[in-house]
Amino acid sequence: LFALVLDVLTRSIQGEVPWCMLFTDNIVLIDETRGGVNEKLEVWRQTLESKGFRLSRSKTEYIKCKFSDLRQEDDVVVRLDSQDVCKRDSFKYLGSMIQGNGEIDEDISNRIGAGWMKWRLASGVLCDKKVPLKLKGKFYKVAVRPAMLYGAKCWPVKNSHI
Repeated sequence: LFALVLDVLTRSIQGEVPWCMLFTDNIVLIDETRGGVNEKLEVWRQTLESKGFRLSRSKTEYIKCKFSDLRQEDDVVVRLDSQDVCKRDSFKYLGSMIQGNGEIDEDISNRIGAGWMKWRLASGVLCDKKVPLKLKGKFYKVAVRPAMLYGAKCWPVKNSHI
């Protein structure tokens, strides 16, 4: 419901996908320059605040993705209102780790950790000698494996990852 309300309230400022993506209370703004990100961020801030919402200054962060050799402006700082926005090398979005250098190492490590977490939570069933092996296999396939492989279909996997 919140996503639908946010979608309706912000329809006029939503850009074309993939330049602006919404998911419940998460907003991703994409631009080729930091100045462009600043402009989009200011439009979002003003529009949301005029509707009674606010952008969290402490949770707002940005990542510079350098996928080509194009030179970008280094003197422009990303700001929300008058406060500098924290720059990250990577961050988690919708369960996946996004890295500015385009690599997937952190996402793979994160997924392995998620798989082990599910394994630990399910160890009572998976390690119980009274539970039939076939049931353990089914439980693993529906609980542990999906947690570990979430997002893997879009990974550009290298030999080192395998």
